[in-house]
Amino acid sequence: MNRIVSIVVGLLVALMLASSMVFIIDQRQFAVVYALGEIKEVITEPGLKFKLPPPLQNVVLLDRRVQTLDSNESKPIFTAEKKSLVIDWLVKWRIAEPRQFIRNNGADMRNVENRLSPIVQAALNEEVTQRTVQGVLSTERDAVMNGVRKRLEVEAKQFGIEIVDVRVKRVDFAASITDSVYRLMESERKRVASELRSTGAAESEKIRADADRQREVIVAEAYRDAQKVKGEGDAKASALYAEAFGRDPQFAQFYRSLDAYRASFRSKTDVMVLDPSSDFFKAMRGSGASGAAPAAARK
Repeated sequence: MNRIVSIVVGLLVALMLASSMVFIIDQRQFAVVYALGEIKEVITEPGLKFKLPPPLQNVVLLDRRVQTLDSNESKPIFTAEKKSLVIDWLVKWRIAEPRQFIRNNGADMRNVENRLSPIVQAALNEEVTQRTVQGVLSTERDAVMNGVRKRLEVEAKQFGIEIVDVRVKRVDFAASITDSVYRLMESERKRVASELRSTGAAESEKIRADADRQREVIVAEAYRDAQKVKGEGDAKASALYAEAFGRDPQFAQFYRSLDAYRASFRSKTDVMVLDPSSDFFKAMRGSGASGAAPAAARK
């Protein structure tokens, strides 16, 4: 029984020893083999690998994929115009020299990121302070990113990493001047709106004046034509009256007397003081009128 237990224990120990001597490397990883605290080997090929059992040899796995470093704290940067900008950035990097990376940063990725962030911020400060706001926002944005990348590539060698890309994600004014910028934009929009309203009012007055002028011209021309037609009508009427009255003068005199009566006796309240024997009532008396005149008066 003791022999069986010893055999089982021996097998377990052998299995544990064998498992500590075998490790697997993924294609996304580097393997750094330590021998008594010193780097003995860096393995880059994936697969099943062997080593001595601890503490003779230990293995540290490093991620070989591209890493992203984001700006965790955006600090204001002054441009060449002394305008304060807040810039968010990101840096893409990966391990290029595992030995150098381990010596300078250890196996923790956060160590290199904590040391790289101030370097990125300093390089960005140097690039932005040489340019205007417009240049940083549009015309020279690529130049800013390329300048930061070149500066980082020099510094990255001591960390054993490679800079893949540098990008500016967001550029904004500092909070202290954002309100003033918005007020300036608001006043500018109001000025443009006021100019548009003034231009519209001027055009409105111009159109209204032109319409009034055209109306006066049309009314004047219409009145001229009406007077012309009226004059022609009056001339024709006068000609007809003259022709008609020329044929019978007594009837013409009688007709004029009726017109005079009609014009004089317009209202029942009108009062006239006249001599009944005056010529005004001659047509009413019937004297001096032909037989047709009294007959017409009766009608």
